[in-house]
Amino acid sequence: MKNFICITLVLLLGLILTSPLQAKTAIIIANFGTSVPEAIESIENITSRVKTAFPGTDVRVVFTSNIIRSIWEKRSKSPKEWTDKGISNEILFTKNLLSTFGELKTLGFKDIIVQPTHLFHMEQYHDLLQYVNAINSIKTVRDKWKPFNKIALGRPALGTVGDQYPYHDDLKQAVKTLANDIALAGQKNAALVYMGHGNELWSTGIYVELQNLMRETYPEVKTFIGCVEGYPGLEDVKKSLGHHTPKIKNILLKPLMIVAGDHATNDMAGDEEDSWKTGLNKAGFNVDIILQGLGSNNQFADLFVSHIRDAAKASGIDL
Repeated sequence: MKNFICITLVLLLGLILTSPLQAKTAIIIANFGTSVPEAIESIENITSRVKTAFPGTDVRVVFTSNIIRSIWEKRSKSPKEWTDKGISNEILFTKNLLSTFGELKTLGFKDIIVQPTHLFHMEQYHDLLQYVNAINSIKTVRDKWKPFNKIALGRPALGTVGDQYPYHDDLKQAVKTLANDIALAGQKNAALVYMGHGNELWSTGIYVELQNLMRETYPEVKTFIGCVEGYPGLEDVKKSLGHHTPKIKNILLKPLMIVAGDHATNDMAGDEEDSWKTGLNKAGFNVDIILQGLGSNNQFADLFVSHIRDAAKASGIDL
């Protein structure tokens, strides 16, 4: 009887030690964030599609922007006001990356995949990479005391540097997801103009590459891409459009951003003198605006699902 009890205890201990709880995996979706309530839908759509793709995996949402998080933190003091407007607790009480890592550690998660919803390897992705590398660099005398077994970082929608996953291939996949925008522009007999964010620290040549690939893939509609910061800007887009007048009279204007947030509603679609809508109208174009972020496009959102799978496979993480 004693031997039976001992064998049973050993078997139970073995089951506990080999249980999935000892190697629980979580996915962190790292968004820059937005303070515009209507724009949250794009983030929630990405999150929903990730949760559907990996039903057995815990999925967390973080905002990497300190300013955006501080806005939602103030709003969370009156939660009912915002939940009544359809804002989920997941967004209202969103955390930063480090506190989410700490929470997952406390809950016993051992393998983490951080998937950014950035477009390309620019400033925001670079900073996120440094945070992930910092957590990953923690070394302990005994491996079992390390915070996590494995941490993997997925690549942005349009890819990143390096030859493991050539960004040219990611560009081609992204272009496939934009076919509906081309179709809508065609129906309106319009050129398709995207406004991206860009930045003044890193090269924004990726926008030019994307524009050229869009034109090669969909020659029936002229596509133009500019950005709020860096090159090409609004004046560059207007100059390019000018080469095609009077043939181009109508423009379908959309944000080349994950969410149609503050930049889209103000810099792109606002009534101010320096907005893209005003500038293009003054240049003689009829402008039709679509205020919808790329995250609301299911096919585009699924790019992040694919990148999560790639990150898991490359790091030996089971999903």
